[in-house]
Amino acid sequence: MFAMRRAGARSLAAGKLHARNLGSAVSEAKLSEVERKLEDGNVDTVIVGFTDLYGRLMGKRYNKSDFLANVVRSGAHSCGYLFCVDVPMNPLPGFKFASWEAGYGDCHLVPDLDSLTVCAWNKGTAIVQCDVHATDSHELVPIAPRSILRNQLKRLESLTFNEGKSSAEQIGVVNAASELEHYLFEDSYREAHEKGYAGVKPAGYYSEDYHILQGYRTEPFHREVRRMLEKSGVPVENSKGETGIGQHEVNVRFDEMLRMADRHMIFKQAMKEIAESQGRSVTFMAKPFDTDAGSSCHIHCSVFNNEGSNLFYGDDTLDSIEKCSPIFKSFLAGWIEHTPELFALYAPTVNSYKRFQSGSWAPTATAWGKDNRTAGFRVVGSGQALRIECRLPGADVNVYLAFAAAIASGLDGIERGLQPPPILEGDGYKAASDAVRKPPATLGEAARAFAKSDFVRNTFGAEVQEHYAHFYALEQQAYDQAVTDWERKRYFEQI
Repeated sequence: MFAMRRAGARSLAAGKLHARNLGSAVSEAKLSEVERKLEDGNVDTVIVGFTDLYGRLMGKRYNKSDFLANVVRSGAHSCGYLFCVDVPMNPLPGFKFASWEAGYGDCHLVPDLDSLTVCAWNKGTAIVQCDVHATDSHELVPIAPRSILRNQLKRLESLTFNEGKSSAEQIGVVNAASELEHYLFEDSYREAHEKGYAGVKPAGYYSEDYHILQGYRTEPFHREVRRMLEKSGVPVENSKGETGIGQHEVNVRFDEMLRMADRHMIFKQAMKEIAESQGRSVTFMAKPFDTDAGSSCHIHCSVFNNEGSNLFYGDDTLDSIEKCSPIFKSFLAGWIEHTPELFALYAPTVNSYKRFQSGSWAPTATAWGKDNRTAGFRVVGSGQALRIECRLPGADVNVYLAFAAAIASGLDGIERGLQPPPILEGDGYKAASDAVRKPPATLGEAARAFAKSDFVRNTFGAEVQEHYAHFYALEQQAYDQAVTDWERKRYFEQI
Protein backbone atom coordinates (compact mmCIF):
# COMPACT_ATOMS: atom_id res chain seq x y z
CA MET A 1 0.00 0.00 0.00
CA PHE A 2 2.73 2.45 0.95
CA ALA A 3 6.17 2.76 -0.55
CA MET A 4 9.28 4.89 -0.28
CA ARG A 5 10.76 6.65 -3.32
CA ARG A 6 13.77 8.81 -3.99
CA ALA A 7 13.34 12.47 -3.03
CA GLY A 8 12.28 14.74 -5.88
CA ALA A 9 13.32 18.27 -6.70
CA ARG A 10 10.87 19.96 -4.32
CA SER A 11 12.58 20.60 -0.99
CA LEU A 12 11.09 21.91 2.24
CA ALA A 13 14.51 22.22 3.88
CA ALA A 14 16.65 25.30 3.60
CA GLY A 15 19.46 23.04 2.39
CA LYS A 16 23.19 23.58 2.42
CA LEU A 17 23.75 27.33 2.10
CA HIS A 18 27.17 28.85 2.70
CA ALA A 19 27.14 32.38 4.04
CA ARG A 20 29.14 33.71 1.11
CA ASN A 21 26.69 32.10 -1.34
CA LEU A 22 23.42 32.94 0.40
CA GLY A 23 22.74 35.89 -1.88
CA SER A 24 22.90 33.70 -4.96
CA ALA A 25 20.13 31.54 -3.47
CA VAL A 26 17.82 34.56 -3.30
CA SER A 27 16.35 35.57 -6.63
CA GLU A 28 16.16 39.16 -7.79
CA ALA A 29 12.38 38.79 -7.90
CA LYS A 30 12.32 37.76 -4.23
CA LEU A 31 14.63 40.63 -3.28
CA SER A 32 12.35 43.08 -5.05
CA GLU A 33 9.32 41.58 -3.34
CA VAL A 34 10.95 41.95 0.08
CA GLU A 35 11.97 45.54 -0.64
CA ARG A 36 8.44 46.44 -1.75
CA LYS A 37 6.93 44.78 1.31
CA LEU A 38 9.16 46.71 3.68
CA GLU A 39 8.61 49.95 1.78
CA ASP A 40 4.82 49.55 1.65
CA GLY A 41 4.78 48.77 5.37
CA ASN A 42 6.93 51.80 6.22
CA VAL A 43 9.34 49.44 7.93
CA ASP A 44 12.61 50.75 9.33
CA THR A 45 13.41 47.86 11.71
CA VAL A 46 13.54 44.12 10.97
CA ILE A 47 13.62 41.56 13.78
CA VAL A 48 15.78 38.65 12.63
CA GLY A 49 14.50 35.90 14.88
CA PHE A 50 14.40 32.20 15.64
CA THR A 51 12.76 30.03 18.26
CA ASP A 52 14.59 28.64 21.27
CA LEU A 53 13.79 25.37 23.02
CA TYR A 54 11.11 26.98 25.20
CA GLY A 55 9.35 28.39 22.14
CA ARG A 56 10.47 31.98 22.72
CA LEU A 57 11.36 34.32 19.88
CA MET A 58 15.04 35.25 20.10
CA GLY A 59 17.21 37.33 17.78
CA LYS A 60 18.34 40.83 16.86
CA ARG A 61 16.88 44.06 15.48
CA TYR A 62 18.36 45.41 12.26
CA ASN A 63 17.90 48.67 10.42
CA LYS A 64 16.12 48.03 7.14
CA SER A 65 19.12 49.19 5.12
CA ASP A 66 21.51 46.74 6.79
CA PHE A 67 18.96 43.92 6.59
CA LEU A 68 18.60 44.39 2.82
CA ALA A 69 22.30 44.98 2.18
CA ASN A 70 23.72 42.22 4.38
CA VAL A 71 21.30 39.89 6.20
CA VAL A 72 19.25 38.96 3.13
CA ARG A 73 22.42 38.05 1.25
CA SER A 74 24.71 36.72 3.98
CA GLY A 75 22.49 35.87 6.92
CA ALA A 76 23.26 36.79 10.52
CA HIS A 77 24.81 35.20 13.59
CA SER A 78 23.75 34.39 17.11
CA CYS A 79 25.37 32.68 20.08
CA GLY A 80 24.72 28.95 20.27
CA TYR A 81 24.28 29.13 24.04
CA LEU A 82 20.65 30.13 23.44
CA PHE A 83 19.85 26.44 22.91
CA CYS A 84 21.42 25.53 26.27
CA VAL A 85 19.88 27.95 28.78
CA ASP A 86 17.07 27.90 31.32
CA VAL A 87 14.20 30.38 31.43
CA PRO A 88 16.22 33.08 33.32
CA MET A 89 18.96 32.67 30.64
CA ASN A 90 21.49 30.87 32.83
CA PRO A 91 23.82 28.60 30.79
CA LEU A 92 23.11 24.97 31.69
CA PRO A 93 25.80 22.29 32.09
CA GLY A 94 26.12 18.97 30.35
CA PHE A 95 25.27 19.81 26.73
CA LYS A 96 27.48 18.68 23.84
CA PHE A 97 26.14 21.34 21.50
CA ALA A 98 27.51 24.34 23.40
CA SER A 99 29.44 24.80 26.62
CA TRP A 100 32.01 26.94 28.44
CA GLU A 101 34.66 24.40 27.43
CA ALA A 102 33.76 24.80 23.75
CA GLY A 103 33.69 28.59 24.04
CA TYR A 104 29.99 29.10 23.24
CA GLY A 105 30.47 29.83 19.56
CA ASP A 106 28.01 31.23 17.03
CA CYS A 107 25.28 29.80 14.86
CA HIS A 108 24.46 31.11 11.38
CA LEU A 109 20.93 32.49 10.92
CA VAL A 110 19.46 32.09 7.43
CA PRO A 111 16.30 34.20 6.99
CA ASP A 112 13.30 32.49 5.44
CA LEU A 113 12.05 35.43 3.40
CA ASP A 114 8.67 33.76 2.83
CA SER A 115 8.05 34.20 6.57
CA LEU A 116 8.63 37.98 6.54
CA THR A 117 5.77 39.63 8.44
CA VAL A 118 5.15 43.37 8.74
CA CYS A 119 3.98 43.87 12.33
CA ALA A 120 0.95 46.16 12.20
CA TRP A 121 0.89 46.41 16.02
CA ASN A 122 4.58 47.45 16.24
CA LYS A 123 5.08 50.55 14.12
CA GLY A 124 7.83 50.38 11.54
CA THR A 125 8.79 46.79 12.42
CA ALA A 126 8.84 43.48 10.59
CA ILE A 127 9.80 39.97 11.75
CA VAL A 128 11.52 37.30 9.68
CA GLN A 129 11.93 33.74 10.94
CA CYS A 130 15.33 32.12 10.44
CA ASP A 131 16.62 28.63 9.98
CA VAL A 132 19.61 28.00 12.22
CA HIS A 133 22.72 26.63 10.49
CA ALA A 134 26.11 25.52 11.74
CA THR A 135 28.80 28.08 10.96
CA ASP A 136 31.23 25.45 9.66
CA SER A 137 29.08 23.04 7.62
CA HIS A 138 26.26 25.53 6.99
CA GLU A 139 23.74 22.73 7.38
CA LEU A 140 20.66 22.92 9.56
CA VAL A 141 21.49 22.70 13.27
CA PRO A 142 19.63 19.46 14.17
CA ILE A 143 18.50 20.57 17.64
CA ALA A 144 16.90 23.87 16.54
CA PRO A 145 13.10 23.53 16.77
CA ARG A 146 12.49 24.82 13.23
CA SER A 147 15.12 22.38 11.91
CA ILE A 148 13.37 19.48 13.63
CA LEU A 149 10.07 20.35 11.97
CA ARG A 150 11.69 20.95 8.57
CA ASN A 151 13.44 17.59 8.68
CA GLN A 152 10.19 15.75 9.40
CA LEU A 153 8.33 17.59 6.66
CA LYS A 154 11.09 16.68 4.22
CA ARG A 155 10.09 13.05 4.66
CA LEU A 156 7.00 13.84 2.59
CA GLU A 157 9.23 13.86 -0.48
CA SER A 158 9.91 10.14 -0.17
CA LEU A 159 6.50 8.84 0.93
CA THR A 160 4.01 7.60 -1.64
CA PHE A 161 0.92 5.43 -1.37
CA ASN A 162 -1.28 3.51 -3.75
CA GLU A 163 -4.47 2.32 -1.99
CA GLY A 164 -5.35 0.12 -4.96
CA LYS A 165 -5.08 2.90 -7.54
CA SER A 166 -3.35 2.49 -10.88
CA SER A 167 -0.58 4.92 -9.98
CA ALA A 168 0.99 6.03 -6.72
CA GLU A 169 0.22 9.43 -5.21
CA GLN A 170 2.32 11.60 -2.96
CA ILE A 171 1.32 13.57 0.09
CA GLY A 172 1.63 17.23 -0.89
CA VAL A 173 1.28 19.10 2.39
CA VAL A 174 0.30 18.57 5.97
CA ASN A 175 -2.12 21.27 7.08
CA ALA A 176 -2.35 22.27 10.71
CA ALA A 177 -3.91 24.75 13.09
CA SER A 178 -3.03 25.57 16.69
CA GLU A 179 -5.76 26.83 19.03
CA LEU A 180 -3.89 28.92 21.55
CA GLU A 181 -5.66 29.77 24.83
CA HIS A 182 -4.47 32.39 27.30
CA TYR A 183 -5.35 34.30 30.46
CA LEU A 184 -5.58 38.10 30.30
CA PHE A 185 -4.79 40.28 33.34
CA GLU A 186 -5.28 43.93 34.18
CA ASP A 187 -1.76 44.10 35.63
CA SER A 188 1.16 44.98 33.37
CA TYR A 189 4.02 42.50 33.11
CA ARG A 190 6.14 44.77 35.31
CA GLU A 191 3.41 45.00 37.95
CA ALA A 192 2.88 41.25 37.88
CA HIS A 193 6.62 40.70 38.28
CA GLU A 194 6.81 43.08 41.26
CA LYS A 195 3.94 41.16 42.89
CA GLY A 196 5.79 37.90 42.40
CA TYR A 197 2.95 36.96 40.02
CA ALA A 198 0.66 36.56 43.04
CA GLY A 199 -2.59 38.44 43.40
CA VAL A 200 -2.74 39.49 39.75
CA LYS A 201 -6.19 40.68 38.62
CA PRO A 202 -7.88 38.63 35.86
CA ALA A 203 -9.64 40.59 33.12
CA GLY A 204 -12.92 38.87 34.02
CA TYR A 205 -14.71 37.92 37.18
CA TYR A 206 -16.81 34.90 36.16
CA SER A 207 -16.55 32.08 33.64
CA GLU A 208 -16.85 33.60 30.18
CA ASP A 209 -17.00 30.48 28.02
CA TYR A 210 -18.74 31.67 24.81
CA HIS A 211 -20.11 34.55 26.91
CA ILE A 212 -20.65 37.63 24.74
CA LEU A 213 -21.14 40.14 27.58
CA GLN A 214 -18.00 39.15 29.46
CA GLY A 215 -16.15 39.01 26.14
CA TYR A 216 -17.22 42.61 25.52
CA ARG A 217 -15.24 43.70 28.57
CA THR A 218 -11.98 42.42 27.03
CA GLU A 219 -12.85 43.51 23.51
CA PRO A 220 -10.51 46.55 23.58
CA PHE A 221 -7.69 44.02 23.80
CA HIS A 222 -8.99 41.12 21.70
CA ARG A 223 -10.36 43.34 18.95
CA GLU A 224 -6.93 44.92 18.66
CA VAL A 225 -5.34 41.45 18.49
CA ARG A 226 -7.71 40.32 15.72
CA ARG A 227 -7.33 43.58 13.80
CA MET A 228 -3.55 43.78 14.06
CA LEU A 229 -3.00 40.13 13.14
CA GLU A 230 -5.27 40.49 10.11
CA LYS A 231 -3.37 43.60 9.00
CA SER A 232 -0.12 41.69 9.48
CA GLY A 233 -1.22 38.95 7.07
CA VAL A 234 -2.13 36.42 9.76
CA PRO A 235 -5.75 35.40 9.02
CA VAL A 236 -7.90 35.24 12.17
CA GLU A 237 -11.12 33.25 12.23
CA ASN A 238 -12.57 34.29 15.59
CA SER A 239 -12.05 34.90 19.28
CA LYS A 240 -14.11 33.62 22.18
CA GLY A 241 -14.20 33.45 25.93
CA GLU A 242 -13.06 30.25 27.61
CA THR A 243 -14.18 28.60 30.82
CA GLY A 244 -11.54 30.18 33.08
CA ILE A 245 -11.92 33.60 34.68
CA GLY A 246 -10.12 35.96 32.32
CA GLN A 247 -9.39 33.11 29.88
CA HIS A 248 -9.80 33.57 26.15
CA GLU A 249 -8.94 32.03 22.80
CA VAL A 250 -8.11 33.53 19.41
CA ASN A 251 -8.14 31.15 16.45
CA VAL A 252 -5.88 31.60 13.43
CA ARG A 253 -6.89 29.90 10.17
CA PHE A 254 -5.13 26.62 9.34
CA ASP A 255 -2.25 26.52 6.88
CA GLU A 256 0.65 24.38 5.72
CA MET A 257 2.40 23.15 8.84
CA LEU A 258 5.64 25.17 8.74
CA ARG A 259 3.81 28.40 7.87
CA MET A 260 1.30 27.71 10.65
CA ALA A 261 4.13 27.25 13.15
CA ASP A 262 5.62 30.58 12.08
CA ARG A 263 2.22 32.26 12.40
CA HIS A 264 1.80 30.74 15.85
CA MET A 265 5.00 32.48 16.91
CA ILE A 266 3.83 35.79 15.41
CA PHE A 267 0.50 35.40 17.22
CA LYS A 268 2.15 34.85 20.62
CA GLN A 269 4.54 37.74 20.13
CA ALA A 270 1.73 40.05 19.02
CA MET A 271 -0.44 39.10 22.00
CA LYS A 272 2.32 39.87 24.49
CA GLU A 273 3.33 43.14 22.86
CA ILE A 274 -0.25 44.39 22.48
CA ALA A 275 -0.87 43.52 26.13
CA GLU A 276 2.31 45.41 27.05
CA SER A 277 1.17 48.46 25.08
CA GLN A 278 -2.15 48.50 26.99
CA GLY A 279 -0.64 48.04 30.44
CA ARG A 280 -1.98 44.48 30.63
CA SER A 281 -0.41 41.04 30.55
CA VAL A 282 -1.24 37.63 29.12
CA THR A 283 0.12 34.25 30.15
CA PHE A 284 0.47 31.09 28.12
CA MET A 285 1.20 28.92 31.15
CA ALA A 286 -0.54 25.58 30.87
CA LYS A 287 -1.97 25.87 34.41
CA PRO A 288 -1.62 29.33 35.98
CA PHE A 289 -4.09 28.56 38.81
CA ASP A 290 -4.84 25.34 40.62
CA THR A 291 -8.46 26.45 41.08
CA ASP A 292 -9.22 27.19 37.43
CA ALA A 293 -8.98 25.55 34.03
CA GLY A 294 -5.66 25.21 32.29
CA SER A 295 -4.88 26.73 28.91
CA SER A 296 -4.55 24.37 25.97
CA CYS A 297 -3.10 24.51 22.50
CA HIS A 298 -5.21 22.01 20.58
CA ILE A 299 -3.56 20.92 17.33
CA HIS A 300 -5.65 20.16 14.25
CA CYS A 301 -4.02 18.16 11.49
CA SER A 302 -4.87 16.70 8.05
CA VAL A 303 -2.88 15.71 4.96
CA PHE A 304 -3.53 16.75 1.38
CA ASN A 305 -2.19 15.67 -2.01
CA ASN A 306 -0.68 18.02 -4.57
CA GLU A 307 -4.11 18.57 -6.15
CA GLY A 308 -5.54 19.92 -2.90
CA SER A 309 -7.65 16.91 -1.91
CA ASN A 310 -7.84 15.77 1.71
CA LEU A 311 -6.24 12.33 1.90
CA PHE A 312 -8.01 11.58 5.19
CA TYR A 313 -11.27 11.36 3.20
CA GLY A 314 -12.13 8.04 1.54
CA ASP A 315 -14.55 5.14 1.24
CA ASP A 316 -13.49 3.25 4.39
CA THR A 317 -15.16 3.36 7.79
CA LEU A 318 -13.66 3.30 11.28
CA ASP A 319 -16.14 2.53 14.05
CA SER A 320 -18.55 5.49 13.83
CA ILE A 321 -16.34 7.44 11.41
CA GLU A 322 -17.75 7.18 7.91
CA LYS A 323 -15.98 8.06 4.69
CA CYS A 324 -12.37 7.93 5.84
CA SER A 325 -9.26 6.51 4.18
CA PRO A 326 -6.58 3.97 5.10
CA ILE A 327 -4.11 6.84 5.37
CA PHE A 328 -6.37 8.49 7.97
CA LYS A 329 -6.52 5.35 10.06
CA SER A 330 -2.78 4.75 9.91
CA PHE A 331 -1.91 8.39 10.65
CA LEU A 332 -4.22 8.36 13.68
CA ALA A 333 -2.79 5.04 14.86
CA GLY A 334 0.80 6.24 14.58
CA TRP A 335 0.05 9.52 16.35
CA ILE A 336 -1.51 7.66 19.26
CA GLU A 337 1.13 4.92 19.46
CA HIS A 338 4.08 7.27 19.80
CA THR A 339 2.49 9.79 22.16
CA PRO A 340 3.97 8.38 25.43
CA GLU A 341 7.60 8.51 24.22
CA LEU A 342 7.12 11.94 22.59
CA PHE A 343 5.03 13.39 25.40
CA ALA A 344 7.72 15.86 26.50
CA LEU A 345 7.33 17.57 23.12
CA TYR A 346 3.63 18.14 23.87
CA ALA A 347 4.03 18.91 27.57
CA PRO A 348 7.48 20.56 27.91
CA THR A 349 7.36 22.20 31.36
CA VAL A 350 6.78 21.07 34.91
CA ASN A 351 3.61 23.16 34.91
CA SER A 352 2.28 21.31 31.84
CA TYR A 353 1.40 18.29 33.96
CA LYS A 354 -0.73 20.24 36.44
CA ARG A 355 -3.25 20.75 33.62
CA PHE A 356 -4.18 17.07 33.23
CA GLN A 357 -6.98 16.78 35.77
CA SER A 358 -10.20 14.79 35.58
CA GLY A 359 -13.17 16.87 34.49
CA SER A 360 -10.94 19.81 33.59
CA TRP A 361 -11.40 19.82 29.77
CA ALA A 362 -7.80 18.59 29.52
CA PRO A 363 -7.55 14.91 28.56
CA THR A 364 -6.01 12.37 30.91
CA ALA A 365 -5.59 9.57 28.34
CA THR A 366 -4.34 9.15 24.77
CA ALA A 367 -7.56 7.55 23.54
CA TRP A 368 -9.41 8.73 20.43
CA GLY A 369 -13.09 9.46 19.95
CA LYS A 370 -15.51 11.03 17.51
CA ASP A 371 -16.20 14.63 18.58
CA ASN A 372 -15.39 13.62 22.16
CA ARG A 373 -13.66 16.32 24.20
CA THR A 374 -12.67 13.89 26.94
CA ALA A 375 -10.33 12.04 24.57
CA GLY A 376 -6.74 12.99 23.84
CA PHE A 377 -7.49 12.68 20.13
CA ARG A 378 -10.80 14.03 18.84
CA VAL A 379 -11.86 13.27 15.27
CA VAL A 380 -13.89 16.15 13.83
CA GLY A 381 -15.23 17.32 10.50
CA SER A 382 -16.20 15.27 7.47
CA GLY A 383 -15.41 15.07 3.79
CA GLN A 384 -12.66 17.49 2.81
CA ALA A 385 -12.74 18.92 6.36
CA LEU A 386 -12.04 15.60 8.11
CA ARG A 387 -9.19 16.11 10.57
CA ILE A 388 -7.66 14.96 13.84
CA GLU A 389 -7.55 17.27 16.84
CA CYS A 390 -4.89 16.45 19.42
CA ARG A 391 -6.01 17.93 22.75
CA LEU A 392 -2.89 17.04 24.73
CA PRO A 393 -0.64 20.12 24.30
CA GLY A 394 -0.98 23.08 26.64
CA ALA A 395 -0.47 26.72 25.73
CA ASP A 396 3.16 26.43 26.87
CA VAL A 397 4.02 24.10 24.00
CA ASN A 398 6.80 24.80 21.52
CA VAL A 399 4.65 24.39 18.43
CA TYR A 400 7.53 23.50 16.10
CA LEU A 401 8.32 20.50 18.29
CA ALA A 402 4.68 19.46 18.75
CA PHE A 403 4.09 19.64 14.99
CA ALA A 404 7.25 17.63 14.38
CA ALA A 405 6.10 14.99 16.86
CA ALA A 406 2.71 14.79 15.15
CA ILE A 407 4.09 14.41 11.63
CA ALA A 408 6.78 11.94 12.69
CA SER A 409 4.24 9.75 14.47
CA GLY A 410 1.62 9.95 11.73
CA LEU A 411 4.05 9.17 8.92
CA ASP A 412 5.41 6.19 10.84
CA GLY A 413 1.84 4.95 11.14
CA ILE A 414 1.41 5.31 7.37
CA GLU A 415 4.70 3.59 6.55
CA ARG A 416 3.85 0.64 8.81
CA GLY A 417 0.14 0.46 7.97
CA LEU A 418 -0.87 0.70 11.63
CA GLN A 419 -4.47 0.42 12.80
CA PRO A 420 -5.85 2.54 15.66
CA PRO A 421 -7.09 1.10 18.96
CA PRO A 422 -10.84 0.84 19.62
CA ILE A 423 -12.79 4.06 19.77
CA LEU A 424 -13.43 5.67 23.17
CA GLU A 425 -17.13 5.93 23.86
CA GLY A 426 -18.43 8.05 26.73
CA ASP A 427 -16.48 9.76 29.51
CA GLY A 428 -12.75 9.40 28.95
CA TYR A 429 -12.04 10.49 32.52
CA LYS A 430 -13.80 7.40 33.86
CA ALA A 431 -13.05 4.88 31.13
CA ALA A 432 -10.78 1.91 31.76
CA SER A 433 -10.27 -0.21 28.64
CA ASP A 434 -7.83 -1.13 25.90
CA ALA A 435 -8.75 2.17 24.22
CA VAL A 436 -7.26 4.18 27.09
CA ARG A 437 -3.53 4.72 27.64
CA LYS A 438 -2.19 7.03 30.33
CA PRO A 439 0.60 9.44 29.34
CA PRO A 440 3.60 10.22 31.60
CA ALA A 441 2.57 11.94 34.83
CA THR A 442 5.58 14.29 35.21
CA LEU A 443 8.15 15.99 33.03
CA GLY A 444 10.84 13.79 34.55
CA GLU A 445 8.93 10.65 33.56
CA ALA A 446 8.37 12.03 30.05
CA ALA A 447 12.06 12.92 29.73
CA ARG A 448 13.07 9.36 30.65
CA ALA A 449 10.63 7.90 28.11
CA PHE A 450 12.03 10.24 25.46
CA ALA A 451 15.62 9.35 26.38
CA LYS A 452 15.22 5.58 26.03
CA SER A 453 12.99 5.53 22.94
CA ASP A 454 14.39 3.79 19.86
CA PHE A 455 11.75 5.59 17.77
CA VAL A 456 13.00 8.98 18.94
CA ARG A 457 16.61 8.08 18.17
CA ASN A 458 15.84 6.60 14.76
CA THR A 459 13.46 9.41 13.75
CA PHE A 460 15.05 12.57 15.13
CA GLY A 461 18.64 11.40 15.58
CA ALA A 462 20.83 10.72 18.60
CA GLU A 463 21.89 14.37 18.93
CA VAL A 464 18.31 15.61 19.22
CA GLN A 465 17.37 12.83 21.62
CA GLU A 466 20.29 13.44 23.97
CA HIS A 467 20.00 17.22 23.88
CA TYR A 468 16.28 17.41 24.64
CA ALA A 469 16.27 14.56 27.16
CA HIS A 470 18.97 16.40 29.09
CA PHE A 471 17.16 19.72 28.71
CA TYR A 472 13.88 18.36 30.11
CA ALA A 473 15.65 16.47 32.91
CA LEU A 474 17.36 19.71 34.02
CA GLU A 475 14.02 21.54 34.00
CA GLN A 476 12.51 18.86 36.25
CA GLN A 477 15.59 18.97 38.51
CA ALA A 478 15.28 22.75 38.91
CA TYR A 479 11.70 22.32 40.07
CA ASP A 480 12.54 19.45 42.43
CA GLN A 481 15.14 21.63 44.16
CA ALA A 482 12.85 24.67 44.56
CA VAL A 483 10.96 25.42 47.78
CA THR A 484 7.46 26.68 46.97
CA ASP A 485 4.93 28.95 48.67
CA TRP A 486 2.66 25.90 48.96
CA GLU A 487 5.26 24.15 51.12
CA ARG A 488 5.75 27.13 53.41
CA LYS A 489 2.01 27.64 53.86
CA ARG A 490 1.51 23.96 54.60
CA TYR A 491 4.51 23.16 56.81
CA PHE A 492 5.97 26.37 58.31
CA GLU A 493 3.94 26.21 61.50
CA GLN A 494 2.14 22.86 61.42
CA ILE A 495 5.11 20.55 61.13
